[in-house]
Formats: sequence, structure tokens, C-alpha cells
Amino acid sequence: MDSTSIATTRAAVAPVWILRTGGVGALLIAAGYLATIPVFAAVGAPPAGAEARLAYHATAAGAWWAIVGLSVLTDLLFVPVAISLYAALRQANQPAMLIASAFTLLFVVLDLAVTWPAYASLVVLGGQYATAAGGDERALPVAAAGYPSAMLSSPLQAIDSILTLSIGILGTGIVMLRAGFGRTAAIVGVATGVAGIASVAHTAVTGALSPLAILTTLLTIVWLVLAGIGLLGQAAGAGRKRAV
Repeated sequence: MDSTSIATTRAAVAPVWILRTGGVGALLIAAGYLATIPVFAAVGAPPAGAEARLAYHATAAGAWWAIVGLSVLTDLLFVPVAISLYAALRQANQPAMLIASAFTLLFVVLDLAVTWPAYASLVVLGGQYATAAGGDERALPVAAAGYPSAMLSSPLQAIDSILTLSIGILGTGIVMLRAGFGRTAAIVGVATGVAGIASVAHTAVTGALSPLAILTTLLTIVWLVLAGIGLLGQAAGAGRKRAV
């Protein structure tokens, strides 16, 4: 029995609708990431410091609301993707998939609870800063922006938004190698996880965002496309098998 047959047999124990939902979700996340890249490129990276961030967000509020909205949507879509990958791969190594899925869902929780609320707060405070009449009125939004600004500048933010997902993708990629899910998807998943972990380590040592973070994002997009295609293929194969 070849690797494709093994993958289809294992996928057959998972409901077709779960596999299909996860496959579509993975492709939508990849599309969302691609849509976010030019918006990020247009506004540039936020500066350091609370007041500088407020001035920056005040001039780029529309773009940042788009970034926040797309990012929240893609985070939510990771939930069905994680569930479908677990359903498709648990027969190969259930403990490893439990750990990988837990880290993926932990990424979703931390991103939605910490990262994007902080950015949304800065966008709102940036609007208040821009409309304030003078120095005294601007002091209030600047003081309020101190906490979210410091949080987003902390190396812990890289752990929240990069490390947890990287570990989840790495674990999933390793299981894919054994499960016959697709060698290319498995290799890209392992490479994505390693690059993400290396970028967080670089940030922890240097205190600056690592260039590997960009590579990790690009690899994540490729992996999501491959994983989405793989899940949709398994859903189609399982559906045909059950129809016989």
C-alpha cells in the first residue's frame, strides 16, 4: 500500500465535512496572510515608544483596522484547521497531534487575547491623540498607550505570536512525514517550525525582530496551501470510498 492509500485510509475515519472545512479554512488563512502583506508594506513597521506609536497609528488607522480585522479572522480559522488536521493525522501519532494541536490553539488564544487587542487599543488611542487639543489632553492617551506599546515591544510577544504556532506546525509536519499526508507539505511544515523557533531565539538574543520572521511567514503561507490541498484531497477520497 503506497503513502497516498495510507493517508486516504486514515482520513476515512474522519468525517468528510471536517476535512473539507479544514482544507477550505487553510486556504482562506493563506489568502488572508497574502492580503495582509501589502497593507503591512504600505504602512511600515510601527516605531518604538508609546507617543511615537500613537502618532503612527493616527495616520494609518484605516490600514491597521484592516490588518487587525484580517488577522482576527485568520486566527479564528486556525481552529477548524487544527481540528481537521488532528482528525486526519491522529491515527499516525495521537499524542504528537494532541501536543501540536494544543500549541496551535494556544497561539489562537494568545493572539486573540493579547496581540490584536493591544494593536486595536493603540489604533483607538491614536485617534484620540490626533484629535486632542494640546499637550495636557494628549498626555492621557500617551499614558494609556504605555502598557500595550511595551507589551508589543517585549520579546514575549514573539513567543505569543510566532513560537506557539511554529511548534504546532513543526509537530504537525513531523507527523505528516509518518502519515503519508504529503511529503512536500510535511517538509515545508518542518522547515516552517524550525524557522519560527530560530527567529524567536534570534529575537531573544538580539532584542530585535529577526529577518527569519519574514521567512517563517512565507513558509507558513506555503504550508497552509499544501495542507489545505491535502485535506481537500483526503476529503474527496474519503467521500468516494464511502459512496462505494
